[in-house]
Amino acid sequence: MIQLEKYKSGHIERGAGSYNYFVPSDINAQWNWNNPEINALLEKAAVKLGELNSFARLVPNIDLFIQLHVTKEAVISSRIEGTQTKIDEALLTEEDIAPERRDDWKEVKNYTKALNQAIIDLQTLPISSRLIKSSHAILLDSVRGNHKQPGEFRKSQNWIGGSSPADAVFVPPHYQ
Repeated sequence: MIQLEKYKSGHIERGAGSYNYFVPSDINAQWNWNNPEINALLEKAAVKLGELNSFARLVPNIDLFIQLHVTKEAVISSRIEGTQTKIDEALLTEEDIAPERRDDWKEVKNYTKALNQAIIDLQTLPISSRLIKSSHAILLDSVRGNHKQPGEFRKSQNWIGGSSPADAVFVPPHYQ
């Protein structure tokens, strides 16, 4: 059982080079807390989920509603890679996109395809390496980064911010 008030999200380890990386703690266990504020927040969240469920029953085409949110998520999440496609462009066909903007458009489309396929695959697969690798292969199909081992885990250290892991803002756990 994890006691929330004593929980540590992880620890820092020294990398092979001149950098440190973060190793997250396990979270797959029963959680326990003694904070009534958390209970109040959970109650509010449950109410909001109930409202969302009720709202979903009123929407005439729930699949279209969900697909628009998937597309919005694809547009927002692909920005981390520098993609500049906007939601209105993401809904257009390739022929309607200016040639100089098609590469970014294709990345958003791949993100949407990967997410939709993962949702389908989750009906028969657990969250697993196989699922992640399959999504990654779809994500990198015929776009920037398609030469970076689509469908495979990276074998070199990555980082966010900075010019190397030594001056990075964040370094995730070292690959195993």
